[in-house]
Amino acid sequence: MTQPADTCPRNLAPSSAPPPTQSPVPVSQPAGETLSAALTVFFAAAVGVIVVNLSAAQPLTGPVSRALNLPPELAGLIAMLPQLGYAAGLLLLVPLCDLLENRRLIVRTLACCAVFLALSSLARSGWVFLASVFMAGATSSVIQMLVPMAAAMAPESRRGRAVGNVMSGLMLGILLSRPLASVIAGSFGWRVFYAIEAAADALLAIVLCLRLPSHVPHATARYPELLRSLWTLLRSEPVLQRRATLAALALGAFSAFWTAIALLLAQPPFSLGMHGIAAFALAGATGAIVTPLAGYLGDRGAGRATQVVAHLLMIAAVLVLAAAGAGWGGFSPAAHPTLALALLVTGAAALDAGVITDQTLGRRAINLINPSARGRLNALFVGIFFVGGAIGAALSGAAWAWAGWSGVCVVELGFTVAVFLFGFVDREALTGRH
Repeated sequence: MTQPADTCPRNLAPSSAPPPTQSPVPVSQPAGETLSAALTVFFAAAVGVIVVNLSAAQPLTGPVSRALNLPPELAGLIAMLPQLGYAAGLLLLVPLCDLLENRRLIVRTLACCAVFLALSSLARSGWVFLASVFMAGATSSVIQMLVPMAAAMAPESRRGRAVGNVMSGLMLGILLSRPLASVIAGSFGWRVFYAIEAAADALLAIVLCLRLPSHVPHATARYPELLRSLWTLLRSEPVLQRRATLAALALGAFSAFWTAIALLLAQPPFSLGMHGIAAFALAGATGAIVTPLAGYLGDRGAGRATQVVAHLLMIAAVLVLAAAGAGWGGFSPAAHPTLALALLVTGAAALDAGVITDQTLGRRAINLINPSARGRLNALFVGIFFVGGAIGAALSGAAWAWAGWSGVCVVELGFTVAVFLFGFVDREALTGRH
């Protein structure tokens, strides 16, 4: 396949894509645009703050629906519409970073996100609130403009570490969003939470405007052609196909666990309240510390072995969670509630670590295959693994209603075993190379 002219980092000459048997051609780094340690930390913090917009609405469904007099049949839209908006943003907004100057696009998109969040905090009508959170979700897709930009600014030899460091902020934001929303809304009200998020995004937009370098795409295609090229990329990039499939399966296990764990912890023998469940989520988030290590190992050529270990860790974590919550293997959670809770925390951290490692290595791989399409490749990658997460959440809810925590663990085990088998059979997917 002939690679189009480069459209992400500026001043890069067009080049041809390598043949299937070769590694991607290294991309030179524009002068003055190297990703420093301080800028890496800022990227990680930025995506961590922005991603809170997407999942924090879940614990706020009750207070918001009561305050805005939403009928019960529409209350689920409070949590669903930000996710739908994000999906729309991935398809319609993120490809623009292969067409428009990146800094201006990122800053304006994030500023719009802040405006929509502010409107959500002030809304007195349910329909105004739902429309504003949908648009806030769509503009939160700026995350997938920042991640490929960070990858473009890093030298190829350190690209995995750069992506891993930024991903650590993303995953911490996902893990901490629910407890953070619960604590703020419980103490000050849900409107204050949305106002804080709006202010944080506005501040980030200002700092990004000052700190980001200018990335001018050398684009020749029009916007409709870019959208049509999404299908072409999905069909013609085997690395994207394999890595996105692995990530979707892994996120299915992740979503299945975090969808149902609050239901388990609220029951005996744990009987945790909102603050206790929030503390559990904080402890489980420690698994995100592996992301820089995963990226480093990918850069060192150990991606295949690292991913095998990550997949095995996910399976082991599910078995620990099943024993601690459902008594698999003869363990009695009722007789040892403190130990059971500690095992649940350990299993949560291990599952998160495995999922995050898989996603970090997957992002590294797709950010090496076609520099001219980084925005679209990241949009497709994230869109596909979000489908896996949605399926995992849906199956988890049905499994909980059918067989409680044991049923949820069966769903998690199915996803994790599928990840291991798919990755083991397709060895090429583990190397991150064509």
